[in-house]
Amino acid sequence: MQKQSFHSYFLSLLLFILLINCYTPSNLMAQDKTVSRSPEEQRELFGYCEKPRLIKQLNISEETADKIGDIIYWATLQKLKIEANTNDTFATPNEVKEVVIKKYKNLRLSGDQLKVLVDKYEAGNNEETCAIVTLTVNHQYDTLAKPQILQLLKTRYRKQLIDKAGINGRQADNVFEVEVWKQKEAIDIAAIPVADFNRVRKTVAMYRERERRFKVIGLTEQQIETAVEFLNLHVLEANK
Repeated sequence: MQKQSFHSYFLSLLLFILLINCYTPSNLMAQDKTVSRSPEEQRELFGYCEKPRLIKQLNISEETADKIGDIIYWATLQKLKIEANTNDTFATPNEVKEVVIKKYKNLRLSGDQLKVLVDKYEAGNNEETCAIVTLTVNHQYDTLAKPQILQLLKTRYRKQLIDKAGINGRQADNVFEVEVWKQKEAIDIAAIPVADFNRVRKTVAMYRERERRFKVIGLTEQQIETAVEFLNLHVLEANK
């Protein structure tokens, strides 16, 4: 019986390794460029993606970034009214742009900061996606039970993760547990239609909860970043 059990485990391990090395997961964007988002949804996406980027790129405060988001939201509403021929204030998008620039200037930004914002506005890239709204699903987790996945991940990747992230064995085991939880969550979220904005919200909530759990484990910001990179490369998004 013991021999048969070991044989079954060995075959499961080989199957898992083959899946890891050969399987290409589905990378499903929670924010799809082909999906038409409402101004309110675009404003929310700004908070998830563009706001953190602007804070870092322009070295501005969160308050200033929020004001920029409000300006973009206002401009979006004005342009939609122009398209619908219901705007009593502006006749063309260029008129809206002139007011947007004035509003930006009122934020007392530098010339370089202002140029970056105007360029972004003209490019219309306020709907850019980012990692926190990007849902990646590995469907091998559809069929494998959590205990089996955990054991197989530990067998192959535990020592590598410990060395790479500079964490101890207990923390590594907990990291795998969190990641298996995340993948199971991702499978559920993937069932939500792309056009449904709740898919975006649930994806964001999933990643934030993962970060919270990693911090509870005792990982530093740098260790979290390293662990996520390691898992994405070696475990969860192989051959992406």
